[in-house]
Amino acid sequence: MHNLGNSIFTYLKIYAMSYKTDIEIAQEATLIHIKNIAKKINIDEDDMEMYGKYKAKLPLDLIDESKIKNSNLVLVTALTPTPAGEGKTTVSIGLTEGLNKIGKQTTVVLREPSLGPVFGIKGGAAGGGYSQVVPMEDINLHFTGDFNAVEKANNLLSALIDNNLQSKVGNLNIDPRTILWKRVIDMNDRALRDITIGLGGTANGIPRQDGFNITPASEVMAILCMATDFEDLKQRLGDIFIGFTFDKKPIFARDLNAENAMAILLKDAIKPNLVQTLEENPAIIHGGPFANIAQGTNTIIATKMGLSLSDYVVTEAGFGADLGAEKFLDIKCAAADLNPKCVVLVATIRALRHHGGAKKDEYNTPSLERVTEGFKNLEKHIENIRKFNIEPVVAINSFISDSDEEVQFIKDACANLGVQAVLSEGWAKGGEGTQDLARAVVDVVENKATQFKPIYDWKSPMKEKIETIAKEIYGADGVVFDKKAVLNLKRIDRLGFNDFAVCMAKTQKSFSDVESRIGRPTGFKVTVREIEIAAGARFVIPILGKMMRMPGLPGVPASTNMTIDNKGVISGLS
Repeated sequence: MHNLGNSIFTYLKIYAMSYKTDIEIAQEATLIHIKNIAKKINIDEDDMEMYGKYKAKLPLDLIDESKIKNSNLVLVTALTPTPAGEGKTTVSIGLTEGLNKIGKQTTVVLREPSLGPVFGIKGGAAGGGYSQVVPMEDINLHFTGDFNAVEKANNLLSALIDNNLQSKVGNLNIDPRTILWKRVIDMNDRALRDITIGLGGTANGIPRQDGFNITPASEVMAILCMATDFEDLKQRLGDIFIGFTFDKKPIFARDLNAENAMAILLKDAIKPNLVQTLEENPAIIHGGPFANIAQGTNTIIATKMGLSLSDYVVTEAGFGADLGAEKFLDIKCAAADLNPKCVVLVATIRALRHHGGAKKDEYNTPSLERVTEGFKNLEKHIENIRKFNIEPVVAINSFISDSDEEVQFIKDACANLGVQAVLSEGWAKGGEGTQDLARAVVDVVENKATQFKPIYDWKSPMKEKIETIAKEIYGADGVVFDKKAVLNLKRIDRLGFNDFAVCMAKTQKSFSDVESRIGRPTGFKVTVREIEIAAGARFVIPILGKMMRMPGLPGVPASTNMTIDNKGVISGLS
């Protein structure tokens, strides 16, 4: 097996050298004008706000509630991923191409990439190979400025809070020790996690401890993704919980009259963005919260717009199904009354090897024994999706290091569970490589679709909701609430927020709250360290373990391999 592993690595090197990079493929594509993409989903050119030739903003009045019920929503999620990810976005785009090829009018609706991962370790989020959305560079960089608007709205509120602390006019008597609101920036910068502000004398404000989160972790981003229209956006912005006064009175953004100014900064960001796939199919990209620390899905507005304009909508939720999919279903779908007809679970052989005990340098070494052991992780995700009364399809995202024996094992093991497992070759072949997956999805939608049901009722007690997710989705035996979390539960009750949803913050590397517990761990409890409140988003955030809201860059950031020439041509972006 060792010699086979060495030969595989040699072949991989040759294979990689013979294939173009993602950015090379994207740059060689001939894009059509965005007005021609719009025509495919019956949008008039005059209804769009052009951002050059290949990007456009779409007005909210294109949403038609009467059409949404007749469209088919398909969610793409994954098994518990390796650090590099398992290709959900690539599969989502490839599936969209495949569905269109078999005659199903389909739009893909995705999140916007964050600059943190782009310049860090994971890279961009525009798909890969021949399953990409384009213009890839624009989408992965500043795009249409939505992230910038979220950042500015967030930091305007921060500025208003600190201004009020020292202002004699309209002073709210805020206790600086209770302020929960942090500033944000869309970059991995560990030095900003914990800072002290207001130093240098009375003219520079009141000294206090503060910090930065990354922009996708901002509650403003969560609110943008949960809002149903502009009025709802303003209401939610005003409902942001800031902290307490010295006499224990809760303070909200509306007490600072912040909501209108924040909404002004978001007036364009609330509109979804239209771009295209490599095969000239429509793609709507909007919003971008992470799934391990936020809800991990695009905006309700974008999803509803896609459903208003297409027969099928393919969308994705971040990280594994225990995070992104659970939040997509229990938070987004429950809030917006959406009914997904099918869930595609992306699996890779390398991830199954990982969950079967393979080390990082063994991910590309075939091992049926490890895949068999690792399948327990995928099996748990299949069970979980069925708890929502939805039938899954497994997409085996193809890699050159996959052996036929391993692929066949997954197909047979899934068949024994009554689930179709289909090879997805969208990265290498685009829509030509995903038609079988598309047919499997259509089969579920047309013959097996049922009415989705959440695993908990929002009106249930907060502690019960947290325990339900931990036991039903993670497979935990129970939940331990630390002292601070117990106090937080009392605060939630006192503030009247018990009927909010639950948005768990947990490692994406394990079903448990300990990332080293790979596969399908059993006999464990999860510990809730504290519970944050996102009153504008209408959910609370139980924090399991030590979760970073501001990531750091790796030893060798992706940015070090990027170049741009005198003509503005970028290389090394992925």
